[in-house]
Amino acid sequence: MRNLLFLLLTPTLLTPTLLAQPVKFADAKREAVVTIDRHAGEMTALSDEVWRYAETALKETRSAKALGDWAEGKGFRVTRGVAGLPTAFVAEFGSGKPMIGIMGEYDALPGISQKTQPTKDALEAGAPGHGCGHNLFGVGSLAAAVAIKELIAADKLQGTIRFFGTPAEEAVGGKLYMLRDGVFNDVDVMLAWHPSDETQSDTKSSQALVDLTIEFRGRAAHAAFDPWNGRSAADGLEIFTFSVNMMREHIRPTSRMHYVVQKAGDVPNVVTEYAKLWIWLRDEKREEVDRLLGRIREIAQGAALAAAVESQVNVQGGDWNMLVNMTGQRAAWQNMAWLGPVAFTAEEQEFAKTIQKETGVEPRGLVGAVKPFEANPGPAEGGSTDVADVSWNVPTIHLSVTTAPIGAPWHGWPVVACGGMSIGHKGMVCASKALAATMVDLFRDPKLVQEVRAEFARATSNVTYKPYIPPGPPKAP
Repeated sequence: MRNLLFLLLTPTLLTPTLLAQPVKFADAKREAVVTIDRHAGEMTALSDEVWRYAETALKETRSAKALGDWAEGKGFRVTRGVAGLPTAFVAEFGSGKPMIGIMGEYDALPGISQKTQPTKDALEAGAPGHGCGHNLFGVGSLAAAVAIKELIAADKLQGTIRFFGTPAEEAVGGKLYMLRDGVFNDVDVMLAWHPSDETQSDTKSSQALVDLTIEFRGRAAHAAFDPWNGRSAADGLEIFTFSVNMMREHIRPTSRMHYVVQKAGDVPNVVTEYAKLWIWLRDEKREEVDRLLGRIREIAQGAALAAAVESQVNVQGGDWNMLVNMTGQRAAWQNMAWLGPVAFTAEEQEFAKTIQKETGVEPRGLVGAVKPFEANPGPAEGGSTDVADVSWNVPTIHLSVTTAPIGAPWHGWPVVACGGMSIGHKGMVCASKALAATMVDLFRDPKLVQEVRAEFARATSNVTYKPYIPPGPPKAP
């Protein structure tokens, strides 16, 4: 009964209005939509399963298995543990060109467990939660791949569809290691989406990011009896953070620096021998992030000199800014406009407004309408993603679809609450249909693929991609 009700409430069923709108390759797109509607109950169950697991970066064992098993059950050839990442996998169907890829994520965030209710109440105190909607992201993308697989199996499309299960986006950036291992090498065009509080074809870039730890090493001594024999690593850390905060006045408005102190001593009566800080640097341009990194290295050296200790800067990872492919984004927007808005019920709107009131946000509810195409979107908004690194290696098309109340805090309990109930489910199904319809265009229209790749080639002609990851395998945070 639950699955039947979900199908009846799905926002983009094949209504006469939808069918009447002109769209290229409408026959195949309608079939893809029908396939996704047919699997909507399974999608809901699978996304809820991943939502309940709520596994953090590089620990998504059950989530990756559930997604991989579902793909295998739908007839995909599944390769698990790619690029040395136990929770990364590739699901493939078909043969030859074009090779169209689609990515999914499934890692959660620590400490934000939440029940599916519009007031804050942890499902399990201190446990992780899907505060970025990745339980929806992975399933929605995989379901779009299933719809394309069925069209290839019926000989209505020719080529190869690949779904990439990519772990640890919220921490080390699993896609960077997959890129380094050549996992995406032969993909012609890549697609992805992300849960959001708006529905749009994403023409804005994202922020570049570098992830660092700064370590200070001194010499222990009794803090009262002979402090002159000690050299405080905590002093070095404090000088470093003071200098970073002085630096804030002299960075660009687009730059961001945020840190946490992970270690600064154990007890007051011992001069601190070891201290550690974790800091992220961001800007809309990778070149500016590189400049910030250079200044941080100098500050760490200066702080160590001032405190008579040693410092070490460790680059753990990071992301480039997104390379937007306008040709691909226009194709995606046309399909989103064809499908129409995500239609939310009065009960869902009230759920969303309660969340907004609880978080001090204007209670405007949910916005399911497709935003107009932004040809001149302006500067990047806050946030970074390892999808951006893929976009500098493979032309990438990216969508956002409403799965949470507009303006409500992201990476927090409101998104967890919506991702485990009908609001998130509806956005996921809508995203899946838009992705599948866009992939139909790419399979059926060689000229579109050529134009997407030509724009990509122009944008990357003088760029050498170098990821922000150290040698060797990633380390769990």
